[in-house]
Amino acid sequence: MNGLSTPWALTLLLLLSGLALFHRPVGRLLRLAVRSSLGLAVLAAFSQIGPHLGITLGVNLVNALILGALGVPGFGLLLMLQWMVRGG
Repeated sequence: MNGLSTPWALTLLLLLSGLALFHRPVGRLLRLAVRSSLGLAVLAAFSQIGPHLGITLGVNLVNALILGALGVPGFGLLLMLQWMVRGG
């Protein structure tokens, strides 16, 4: 019985060590995923309103990641980049 519990104890110790080691990076990735999902929702809502204002932004993963990482300043950045590409 002692030989059977040793691999389980080592596996549990390895799993707990991995969780402790990667806790902060995994948390940051999850936070970025949630914020990017909200950014995607904002882009989808803006795609309905934007054409009436003469402004369009693509609803895609890159734009959502920019909004997720930078927030409101990222939205301004996307608007300025779109303005520069279209010739202002």
